[in-house]
Amino acid sequence: MPMLQVLEQESKSIFVPLTAGGGIRSYSDPKSGQTWSALEVAARYFRAGADKVSIGSDAVYASEEPVANGGKCTGESSIEVISQVYGAQAVVISIDPKRVFLSDKESVNEKHVVVELDDGSVGPNGERFCWYQCTVKGGREARDICAVTVAKAAQYLGAGEIMLNCIDMDGQGKGYDLPLMKAVSGAVSIPVIASSGAGNESHFVKVFKETGVQAALAAGIFHRNEVEIKACKNAMTKSGIEARKSSKTST
Repeated sequence: MPMLQVLEQESKSIFVPLTAGGGIRSYSDPKSGQTWSALEVAARYFRAGADKVSIGSDAVYASEEPVANGGKCTGESSIEVISQVYGAQAVVISIDPKRVFLSDKESVNEKHVVVELDDGSVGPNGERFCWYQCTVKGGREARDICAVTVAKAAQYLGAGEIMLNCIDMDGQGKGYDLPLMKAVSGAVSIPVIASSGAGNESHFVKVFKETGVQAALAAGIFHRNEVEIKACKNAMTKSGIEARKSSKTST
């Protein structure tokens, strides 16, 4: 309820798309015994003013099903039921992977997509390869599935957008995880939002120049007024990257 109240107030004065996340799944109240489906939970968010909902842990669990069953799915996952009613554009998948470093490409199960790292992201012992292991429950639990596989499965299930985080880079201010962004954006046809690691204007330019992402997210640098959104857009424009300009003179 607190999040719904925040959404209701925000939507009165904010006129850019609002994405709400957290708890978009089937839910049972242990006190009353009442159960709400993922679709009912999402519908309440939409009525409160959200344009899109973001699904995290539940998306990983849902992606494991078609992978394990040769592409077969029940049609009952939160991704499927919400996208069938509200459209794929209303469903954003948030993926939170972490690097699992490898000394060579062959030292991991072949079901995981192995990524070659650049000079800025090699492992502690000089490892040049890794696979990106997905996590759930706010990063507290790791699952035996990689970020590329979840992204592809989520698109197959009906997701319309992917917000791609990286636990290793989050809050570091050293730039986005470019090998991860390249691997996932190259594996799907839906938009990928780069997240985790932005520290200055050049990081936005670099992720758009060197990967196939269609959007880039930052939080702390804007919250703390370290970098202005306007400055990021200006840097992108100077580098030949189109950026939507605000109608406001100040950002």
